[in-house]
Amino acid sequence: MHEIPYVSVLIPAKNEAGNLVPLLEEVRSALANEAFEVIVVDDGSTDATAAELRTLQDRGYRQLRVLSHARSLGQSTSIYHAAEAARGSWLATLDGDGQNDPADLPKMLDLVRGSEGQPAGVKLVAGHRVNRRDTASKRWASRFANKLRASLLKDQTPDTGCGIKLIEREAFLRLPYFDHMHRFIPALIRRHNGRMLVHPVNHRERGAGVSNYGNLDRALVGIVDLFGVWWLIKRTRLDVNAQETEV
Repeated sequence: MHEIPYVSVLIPAKNEAGNLVPLLEEVRSALANEAFEVIVVDDGSTDATAAELRTLQDRGYRQLRVLSHARSLGQSTSIYHAAEAARGSWLATLDGDGQNDPADLPKMLDLVRGSEGQPAGVKLVAGHRVNRRDTASKRWASRFANKLRASLLKDQTPDTGCGIKLIEREAFLRLPYFDHMHRFIPALIRRHNGRMLVHPVNHRERGAGVSNYGNLDRALVGIVDLFGVWWLIKRTRLDVNAQETEV
C-alpha cells in the first residue's frame, strides 16, 4: 500500500531528455521529509524522454508516475491531466527544463501547512524569479506581458509566468480549463476569492536542449487569452463567499 502523498509534483515535459533525471533526483532530495509523488506528463516527446523516465522507474523511483500524450497538447493540458490524476492535497508545478529549483518547495509548503479546509486559508503560493537566468528576449517579453496583465487583471503577481507554484488541488480543479490557463492561475484563484502568497524563488539556466514554446507564439496567444480572462473576472460573482445563517 503506497503512502497517501501530501503534495503531488506536476512536471510537463516535452523533449526534456537530459534534464529530467537530475531534476527528479533534486525533487526526491528536497522532499525527503514529505509524503509526495511526482507526475511527469510526457507531452508528445520525440526524444529519449520516455526512455529516461522508464529507467528511473526501473531503478526504484517509487514516487514517480508517468502520463503520456500521443501528441503535444501543451503545458496547461499537461498540468490539468496531472492534477486530475494527482492524489496529494497540494499540487506543486515545475517546468521540465530544470530552471525551477525544487529546493524552494519545502519553504513554500511551510507557508500553507495547516491551512487546508479553512475558508481564509492559502490556496496558492506563486513563485517569483528574482534573478532571471533567461535570454534577454525572454526577459523583455516577460516584463511586457507582466505589465500588461497586471494593468488589466489586478492579480497582484509580479511573475505569473514562473513555473514553480504550489496550489491547493481542490481549488485548482474548480478553475475553468482552457489552453494556456497555467499563465493565469493567480488571477483565476483570486477570481474565486482564494488567498494567494508570492514567494521569491531561485532560477537557473536550462540544463540541456532548447525551449519548446517560443516567445512569439506565447505573446500572440497570450493577448487573446488575457482579454478572455479579463472578461471572466468582470463577469464573476464568486469573489464573495456565502455565509450560513442559523435559524
